[in-house]
Amino acid sequence: MKADIEHWARRLAALAADSEVPGASVAFWYDGAVYECATGVLNTATGAPVRTDSLFQIGSVTKVWTATQLMLLAEQGRVTLDTPVVEILPEFRVLDREATAAVTLRHLLTHTSGIDGDLFLDTGRGDDCLRRYVEACADLEQTFPVGDSHSYCNSGFAIAGRVVERLTGMVWDQALREQICDPLGLTHTRTLPEEVLRFGAAVGHDEQGAVVPQWGLPRSVGPAGLICARATDVVAFGRAHLTPGALLADPAALRRAQVDLPNPHAGGRQWGIGWSLDEWDGHQVVSHTGDTIGQHAALWVLPELGTVVAALINGGRSVEFQHRLATELLRELHAIDVPAPIAPPEQPVHVDVAPFTGVYERAGSRIHVTVDEGRLRLRTEPTGILVGLARSRTLDLVAVDATTFVGRDEGDSIWDAVVFEQRPEGPSYLHYSGRATPKTS
Repeated sequence: MKADIEHWARRLAALAADSEVPGASVAFWYDGAVYECATGVLNTATGAPVRTDSLFQIGSVTKVWTATQLMLLAEQGRVTLDTPVVEILPEFRVLDREATAAVTLRHLLTHTSGIDGDLFLDTGRGDDCLRRYVEACADLEQTFPVGDSHSYCNSGFAIAGRVVERLTGMVWDQALREQICDPLGLTHTRTLPEEVLRFGAAVGHDEQGAVVPQWGLPRSVGPAGLICARATDVVAFGRAHLTPGALLADPAALRRAQVDLPNPHAGGRQWGIGWSLDEWDGHQVVSHTGDTIGQHAALWVLPELGTVVAALINGGRSVEFQHRLATELLRELHAIDVPAPIAPPEQPVHVDVAPFTGVYERAGSRIHVTVDEGRLRLRTEPTGILVGLARSRTLDLVAVDATTFVGRDEGDSIWDAVVFEQRPEGPSYLHYSGRATPKTS
C-alpha cells in the first residue's frame, strides 16, 4: 500500500509549526518505496526554503556510520571488536593506565569504556586533527572502570575514527566516502563545510528561533557527529542495515544487545554496536538521534517491518517534534503505538530524597542536586570547553519510583528521566542525558 505523501507534507508543516521548528526534512522507506517531504526555512534570517535535497547536520547519528566503518574492517579480518585500542594506536592513552590497556573497540562503540569523554576540543582543520585529538585524550579520567556500566562518550567515537584512519591509510572523511557513501551512491552526504556549501544547507536556531552564532562542531569530532546529509541519504544508509551485502555481510550484528542501559527511559533500553535498541508495541526499533548546535536529527529502523524513517530539523522543540512525528507516522503505516514518553505518575510517590543531594561532575558538566520545599531540584552547569556550547538547565524533579525521577526545564513539553544509582561500594551516579555522572561531594 502506498503512503500519501501529500498528506504527510501537510502534517509535517503542521507539526513543525506546533513545535516551533523553523525547517524540517523527512524521508521514509515503506513497502518498497522511498517518500520525502520538506517544510519551512533553512535560515530564519534569509528565508531560504528547505528542499528535500537540503543538507542538515545529523549530529550523533554519525556514530552509527563510524561503527559501520569499523564493522566493515572487522568483516575483512583487519581487526576484531575485542582488539585493544593500543594494539592499533600505540600512542593512545587516558589518565588511568589500566584503562588505557583494557579499552577495546567494542567498549568505544557501546559507550562502555568509562572514559569521561565530552571533549569537544578543536585540534585544527588539518588532516592530522584526529591524531592530535587522540593525543589530547591523555588527560581524560574514568567515570567508572572499563566495561562496568554505560555512559555516552563522544571522545570514544573520535578515537574510533582515528582507528579507521590507521587501518585504512586514509583520513576519516575519505574513508567514509570510500567505505559507505560511494558504495551506496550517497550524493548528498558531506563532512566538511566547504563541501556542504555546494548544497542548500540548514543553519541551527536557538529556542527563540534566532540563528545560532556558530554553525558547526570542530573537525576533530567528525566521527562522533559531523556528517551533513539530506534525509533520503540517511534513509538509504538505514536501509543498508536491513540488507545483507548492501554494505555489511551481517548488518544484524550491530543491532544485537551489548549492554543494558542504567537509564532505560531516555531513548532505548539497551545498546548495540553503534545503535540504541528498544521495542515499540512488540516490534524491535534500532535508532540514533543527533544534536549539534541548534540542529537535530533522528533515524529509526524497524527491521521486522523493513521501514526506515529519517527526520532532520534545525531548531525548535526537537524531542517533542520527533516523538509526535514517529507516533503519527508509525500508527498510520503499521498500526504501531509508539510508547509515550515517561511522565509523573498519577499517584505521588514518596521517597527520601536526602541521599541524592550533592554535586555530580564529569568533563564539561557539573550537576547540582538540591532540595527545595521537599522536592529535588537538578541544575546543570556547563564547564570547561562546553561553556558557550551547552546551556544550563534546571529541572524540578518528581519521583516515579525509589530511584527514578522526571523533570522539565522551562519551556520543555517532554519530561526528562533522571536515575540515581547508589552503589554499596564506590561512587554514586546520576544517570541523565545518556551520561553516568559520579557524585563528587
